[in-house]
Amino acid sequence: MKSQSGAAGRVKNLARQNIRLARRLDAGRSLTALGQLRDLTLTFGFSLATGELLHLNGGWYVTHAALLRLAFRKRCAGIRVEQVDRSSDPLADRWVFKATVFKSPSSMGFVGYGDADPSNVSALVRGAEMRVAETRAVNRALRKAYGIGLCSVEELAFWSPPRSSTVPSPSNGSRSSNDSNNGQPRLRDQLCLLIRQYNLDAKLVKAYAADYCGTAALSGASHEMIASFIAHLAVAAKENKDALVCKLNSYAQSVEANP
Repeated sequence: MKSQSGAAGRVKNLARQNIRLARRLDAGRSLTALGQLRDLTLTFGFSLATGELLHLNGGWYVTHAALLRLAFRKRCAGIRVEQVDRSSDPLADRWVFKATVFKSPSSMGFVGYGDADPSNVSALVRGAEMRVAETRAVNRALRKAYGIGLCSVEELAFWSPPRSSTVPSPSNGSRSSNDSNNGQPRLRDQLCLLIRQYNLDAKLVKAYAADYCGTAALSGASHEMIASFIAHLAVAAKENKDALVCKLNSYAQSVEANP
């Protein structure tokens, strides 16, 4: 009984933390969005600070990492992934995968399909369509298994997944938050590409990123928060570059004060 009440207290605490962070960031400030965030936290235990939820295009999206962690907490019995040969075309870089999630050893399984080709993945991950398709299949199966109505960010065409589609193995070695060990572009490279693509001021972008991540400098931000910022920047630049430039210019004084 004590452990259950303790777990409930931790989830309520997390909900308060998520709402405070959402209010501080340029995300989910409306009462509707904050209410949705609270419900998602209380139901699934997702954390905004670790990048498990992202607010894009006016709505909340769940990440692959969040779904895997939820499956681990729920003692998921296993995930089976297989390529759908009849629908895949390797020569055209089109891949389709089927994932089946088994919530328990006796479960019949929850099935999800994921597809990817050059037309529906970010230019930053061209050549990795097979891994993107696998991730999308796993995400859809997990969302079905645990009743999650949110779309996952990896299913969006512009999204560049910062991690591989499998659970990383524990390591005793340290790794920079900007590094990548799965063949994907490093977060630093993704950010530089966006800056060049939209002709943005690099110093102002870094100042904005640090503020978004809640750190004094970008180097102190977590891998997940940097990935969240990159996704946010990509959407903002694509939908309204002028508004983004105005936002960046608001950081000009702080950049001049800290050359």
